Amino acid sequence: MLVLGFLSLYARSRNDIVVDQPGTVRTTPVSIVNLDDSLNYQARPNVPTRTTWNAPIMWELMFDANLYDRTHKEANTSVAMTVFAVGRYLDAYLHKFLYSAENHFMLGLPVTYYVFTDLPEQVILNFTLGPQRNLKVVRVDRHSRWQDISMMRMKTISEIIENELQNRFSYVFCFDVDQEFKARFGSEALGDSVAMVHAHYYRLPKESFTYDRNPKSKAYMDQGDYYYHAAIFGGTCENVKALADFCYLNIMEDKLNNVEALWHDESHLNKYFWLHKPSKLLSPEYCWDLIIHDESDILIKRLVWAPKEYEKVRT
Repeated sequence: MLVLGFLSLYARSRNDIVVDQPGTVRTTPVSIVNLDDSLNYQARPNVPTRTTWNAPIMWELMFDANLYDRTHKEANTSVAMTVFAVGRYLDAYLHKFLYSAENHFMLGLPVTYYVFTDLPEQVILNFTLGPQRNLKVVRVDRHSRWQDISMMRMKTISEIIENELQNRFSYVFCFDVDQEFKARFGSEALGDSVAMVHAHYYRLPKESFTYDRNPKSKAYMDQGDYYYHAAIFGGTCENVKALADFCYLNIMEDKLNNVEALWHDESHLNKYFWLHKPSKLLSPEYCWDLIIHDESDILIKRLVWAPKEYEKVRT
């Protein structure tokens, strides 16, 4: 079944996805807000605030939150969030993730949470969602290996965008569930194609980035710009679907060749963003790991990694 699904998606996507030439992402023909010209790139002199291809790297003090929120409200911006809570991840993380999102994620904008789980009957909220906030629970299969759960989410994201999101939402953001919002994660994070700079690598030299160095893998990279964290990515529906299709097709081609990328879907995501430069990067303030001792660059922790309980949730 996996092979048939792969061949079906390949047939639909082969003319739409460029996999071997660096370039930029496509622009979706919908009302997109771009306030990059309003950013204060000099507000954070001790960190990079712009990429070599002129995309902003979003840090605290660079943006006017009121301007972003007002402009997105006037544009009737709506946001879909996808999150996977499969197996024991549901009990361990989902409630805190959603509760914290209700207090900090895209406040003032219409948001629909799409929760993908193998246990839909157990998704019960003990709090009330705010105005224009909705929850949709979607049943998915549980794979025997957590690595397969991680990799196969790309297929699910592509399908939900094609079947439902692309005609209803301006943007889609995809999150790992083992995280907790702590402060504003607002409309300034929205963009055509949004990548998350990994907190553990943003200060390290590129030689230390854990790209997949296996030439047999479709995720193989011998150079790159940044090391991106697959715990968060987003953009317009068109661009997120292009990313998801790229990752899924390459994951499945690796499977057919008995190859598995070093960091699974994250390795393929890094390859995608190397070939198709994101239009906006989120700094580690948007996804911080509290075990990192040096917080000198971090003025605000908008979202933090939840304590890892791999022995509990991956068995």
